[in-house]
Amino acid sequence: MGELVRFDVDEGVGTIRLDRPPMNAINDELLRDLQDIARRATERDDVRAVVLWGGEKVFAAGADIKMMAGLSPAEIKPVIAAMQDTFSRVEEIPKVTIAAITRYALGGGCELAMCADLRFAADDAQLGQPEIKLGIIPGAGGTQRLPRLVGLSRAKDIIYSGRMVPAKEALDIGLVDAVYPPDQVYERAVETAREYANGPTAALRAAKVAINWGTKADLRTGLVIERETFCDLFSTQDQKEGMRSFIEKEQPAFSGR
Repeated sequence: MGELVRFDVDEGVGTIRLDRPPMNAINDELLRDLQDIARRATERDDVRAVVLWGGEKVFAAGADIKMMAGLSPAEIKPVIAAMQDTFSRVEEIPKVTIAAITRYALGGGCELAMCADLRFAADDAQLGQPEIKLGIIPGAGGTQRLPRLVGLSRAKDIIYSGRMVPAKEALDIGLVDAVYPPDQVYERAVETAREYANGPTAALRAAKVAINWGTKADLRTGLVIERETFCDLFSTQDQKEGMRSFIEKEQPAFSGR
């Protein structure tokens, strides 16, 4: 495992922790570590939910500009392709994922946070896509994921202006899902992730697949995806346990299988 991203597992919740002080700037090494840990989080049966965190001081302040500044179009293409591929790998972890955002999630940091299923932010956090101020545009998913979260006009305002979005506004427009005091953000994310980890994770995985892939297609295709994933769940222990416990008026004991 690399040195710039850490991975800890406790009671079914895996924490993916960016650890490149002072601002968790995203470089090639961090991307390699993140891709490897996203794969581990996907494959490990003892990981039933995931929290994405940058530590108490900052989530991630974006890509390493010094790394990119002097590159040509041909040289930057594999760099941004690696970012897109890695972030998509995080987005596709087949478990509920929650980003715990402290202080700043800017540029690539905001793009990474948007790959999580849910985003919890500190009340003093700021998010944004400031790339326009560097003479470029978001390149690791910002122009695509942000409109899907907040709508076309709001996304254009944020991207065109490059401004920072304070946590309260981010909550109001749907960019984040909850706001807490800074010293509670990670703890609340873990508590919520643990609730999902103790739930019907096979069904949660199916719901994530149906939503993420179905909303990228037309309605008829999305309905086919929903139907097939729905039917597949009738081969799982969780479906049997969930329906049995409902009929017998008991609390279900889900296994994730």
